Parts: sequence; C-alpha cells; structure tokens
Amino acid sequence: MPFPAAPPAARLVRGPAARAFGIAALIAIGGCGTAARPPSAGTVAPRATVAVDGGRYDPPAALGRLFHDVQTARVFPDSKTFVDARPLAPPAEIVRRYAAARDSAGFDLRAFVGRWFEAPRDASANVRSDGAKSMEEHIRLLWPALTRQPDRADARSSLIPLPNAYVVPGGRFREVYYWDSYFTMLGLVESGRMDLVRSMLDNFAYLIRTTGHIPNGNRTYYLGRSQPPFFAAMVSLYASHADTAAALRWLDALEAEHAFWMDGADRLAPGEAHRRVVRMRDGSLLNRYWDDRPEPRPESYREDWTTAQTLPEGAREAFYRNVRASAESGWDFSSRWMRDPADLRTLETTELVPVDLNSLLYHQERTIAALRAFRARAGDAEVAARYARAAEERRRALLAAAYDIADGFFYDVRWRTGERVRDRPTLAAAAPLYFGVATPEQGRAVAARLQREFLKPGGFVTTLVRSGQQWDAPNGWPPLEWMGMEGVRRYGRADLADTARARWLALNRKTWSSTGRMVEKYDVMDITRPAGGGEYPTQDGFGWTNGVALALSAQEARRTSGMIGTAGTATGVASAMGDIVKMRVNSRLQPHAVRLRGLHRREAGSGARRER
Repeated sequence: MPFPAAPPAARLVRGPAARAFGIAALIAIGGCGTAARPPSAGTVAPRATVAVDGGRYDPPAALGRLFHDVQTARVFPDSKTFVDARPLAPPAEIVRRYAAARDSAGFDLRAFVGRWFEAPRDASANVRSDGAKSMEEHIRLLWPALTRQPDRADARSSLIPLPNAYVVPGGRFREVYYWDSYFTMLGLVESGRMDLVRSMLDNFAYLIRTTGHIPNGNRTYYLGRSQPPFFAAMVSLYASHADTAAALRWLDALEAEHAFWMDGADRLAPGEAHRRVVRMRDGSLLNRYWDDRPEPRPESYREDWTTAQTLPEGAREAFYRNVRASAESGWDFSSRWMRDPADLRTLETTELVPVDLNSLLYHQERTIAALRAFRARAGDAEVAARYARAAEERRRALLAAAYDIADGFFYDVRWRTGERVRDRPTLAAAAPLYFGVATPEQGRAVAARLQREFLKPGGFVTTLVRSGQQWDAPNGWPPLEWMGMEGVRRYGRADLADTARARWLALNRKTWSSTGRMVEKYDVMDITRPAGGGEYPTQDGFGWTNGVALALSAQEARRTSGMIGTAGTATGVASAMGDIVKMRVNSRLQPHAVRLRGLHRREAGSGARRER
C-alpha cells in the first residue's frame, strides 16, 4: 500500500480539540453505509447532523418536517435561500411552535417563516457598476465587495466559519466554493493579491484539518461531498509567484486530501468501487465522483424531491446519490452524466470515471512528489518516489481507458465495462492537455477536434448537446475556457488558444459594456443572447469569470507587448518543481532563495514533449 489509509469513517472531533490537531490528524466524515434513507412522499426521515466545531446548524436535521414543508411549498423561489437563512430562535423552539400552529385555521406558512427566520443577503448586493471604467478596472474594484473577512462562529448559521479572509463567487453563492476558487485566484494574482490567495489556501487546509476534506463550500449541508480537487493546482499557482518553501506549509493538507480521494483503495478487487475510488478490471486505480448522503440536496431540496417522486421508491436512493455526485463534479447538470440527455432521472455519474477528475489527481500526485523531494527530510525521497510512481500509473491507466485512438479524443469511461462514452464528447477532454497527461500526438488530435467542433463565436462550447441543462450547449464556462485555451497552447496550438481567447474576451467585454455585469456563464453560440439553463437564474459577480478574464486580459497585453508565455497559470508547475529540485541539488541553493516563476513559464509545453 503506497499511501497511508484514510482515517476511519464516521469519526468526528468536535470543539477546541479539533483545532488543536495538526494537519496530519484528520477526521473523515460519514461512510457510504451510514447515511439515512431519503424521505418517502410527505415524510422526512430523521438523520444525524454532521457537526463541525461542536454541533453546528444543519437545517434538514434541525427542522425536520418544517424544513420539508417550507421547501416543497416553494416559500422561497430558490431552495438555497432557506438553508442559508438564520433562525431567530433556537431551532428546537421554532419546531415546537410550528407543530403547535400548523394545523390551526388560517395558518400562513410564509408568514411563519418570515417571523422566525432572517433571509440571507445576495452576495453581490454591494457590487456597483461604473460604465466609465474598463472591464478590467471594474473587476479589480469588485474584489473588496466579494471578499469576506474571517467568520465568527454562529450556532444558528449553516455557514462553517473560516479563520481567514476569502472571496465568494457572488449572487446566491454567499460562501467560498472549492473549484471556483482556483480560477478566482488567477485574477487575484494578476491584481497583486497574493495575501488573499494565501489566506484562502490556509482556509482550505483548515477545512481539511477540521472536516477531513475540502467540502463543496463552507456550509454544513455541503459536507457530504467535495468538488474537483484543485487544491494542488492552487498550491502550484502560489508557488509559481512566491517560492517553493512557502508552498511546503500545505504539504500535509495535500497528502490528507489525497487520502480522502483514495479512501478504500487497498480493499478493492478488480471491478469494484468504494466511495470515490475505482479499481478497473485490469487492476489499475482511478477515481469517480461521489457523495456520502443518498438524499435530496438541502439547497435544491424541492427540485430533487419532486423529481424522485416520479421514480419507484427503490430507485430513489441511487438517483439522489447520482444527483449529489454530479454536484461534486461541478457540472450540475450536463448531458455528460445522463444516459438520456433529455431525462435527469437517468444520471449515471457514479458509474463513470471522469477524465478531468483523474487528470487533476495526476497533477496532485506529481505536486506532492515534487514538494516531498524539495523538502528533502529523512524519508521524503521514498515517499516522493511512491507518489511519482502512483502518478505515472494513473497516467498510463487513464490513457489506456479514456483515449480513443480512432476518434483522437478523451472520453469518460463506464468503469464496470470499460466502455467509453463516445456519444457525448465534452470539453472535459481538454483537462489531460492542461495537466500534461496526453502524449504529443494525442494533444494535437484533441486540439484539432476542439477547433473543428467546439470553437464557437464566443469561445469553446461545453458540450455539443442542447439538453436545457446549464453545463451543455450553448453555454461556455470560464474554468473550461481557461483549461481549453491553456491546454491547447501547451501542445503547440497557440494560434487556437489566441483565437479562443479573443472571442471569449470580446464576449465578456460586450456583456459588461451592455449590462454592467460579469456573469457566471455565457452563450458562446449566439453572442446576442444571455446564457440560460439550470436550476437558478444566471448569477452576477462573478468570482471565476473575473479571475479568468483578468488572467486572459493580462496575457493578451503581454502578447501585444512582445512577452510570450502563460505566466500566472499552474500548468506544468509540478514538473517545474522537479526541475527546481535538480537545480537545488546541483547548485546547493537554500529553499528560501528558490523561485519558480521563470521555470514555470519555460516549462509550459513540456508535457507535449514526453512520450508515453
């Protein structure tokens, strides 16, 4: 077994003792067999609250039938509003009052909720637009409006308090979001806010220490799942603008997150899966998305519960699990996860090995190996070698399973059968390019297809399917635009990257000029229309849009001034760290003197030179 096993499931440390543990003393929450069954029609099944720092507020568990009734009665148009609302009295007291009043003549549920709960504010409420300013100036002025100072603990809030400042996306997204934050950080770097990048990284390490992983967001109702694991990419980004020694502060947290994603790997036979890890039929290890709670998402309770009522009761648990696993992917929702792109009930997310998730974990393993080698304490060389070997084994397994030679493209894979999902190509195929997993030939083939089928008037389209879901055509999303552009650039297609950048920035600037808004997604096929689809209206703010726009704008300016390269990205940083280690050994540099910035820029594209 090359890595330490994850801590036992369902073990929890509360209160000051949890904070006293070092990063290595991590607590895992919930096992796949411990979650309660979902409610039947008209009922709410009780379940244990997942507590952080001593019994924090978990709305479905604390409110029971009141929660179900409020959400299904559509008291708020957006289900997320109620889980973010703050009770104005102890929840148990509110529940007692509700039980006593709900059957009385003339009872008004909406008025009751208004009396006993304080609704949350929109996270973009303080955002102001000034048409006299450029898009870039506007974004830099937005950071203070989207920044939250360290939280104070509140036993009546679903918010998990964080000890350092952080940036929220905006709109209905009032808390930090895991994978959003990497793309937000791209803009913070360009704005010179390395202090904020560091504080956000410290927050993510704190969440690993206190909850066992980085949740979807810092809310109690998100604790059953994570999101695409970009923590290593964030650390690499920081290292490329500071120094390698500074990045060592997060090494323990990186290894703990890896243990979370690999929990159960040592117990699997070929063709078996446990939580987020899958052992393929050939014995190789890859990963999938998952959630430990097979029940409706509290923040989308009405939508999930209503859809589940159209299924046989025995099929509802699997549906809820797949809905939540799709949310962990960040692509909620997309035809990518659906057997029938027209029917959300056919989600098969837990049956799939996603190509982007495994590219991220490859990068994570290489980053840990590089940091261990750089630190060079007793035993580090052996551990570094194990992680490097695991990364290479993952790479070989992913290329064998996910790359289709005839199509020249990467696909998700049905892990039980090894079948590639070839009928629904997606922009996720850019991830193996972004993280340097693909061979040169594969990278060129994928880039050619992206240009041929995915490049649209406003940038890269997410999929080729119009399903009505938001992670499908005609929408383009900032994180996928960034990885698509920088992925093809890494494999020698700077021309394609520059074309996509010009189209995306033109769409961003056009929307900003006409509306004064930076939104979370854009229609890249008809640039005269706003993006749509999904469970909620398109949100304003917006963290990752701002980050990617600033990074691309700065890149464009450097290109115009004759400076080439992709400074500010995290592609290839693990390899750059490896080069740094060699330099340090050869020149006997001290850690504090070693900087990654120059090597980081030079290394972009090195993945395209490595043969399989």
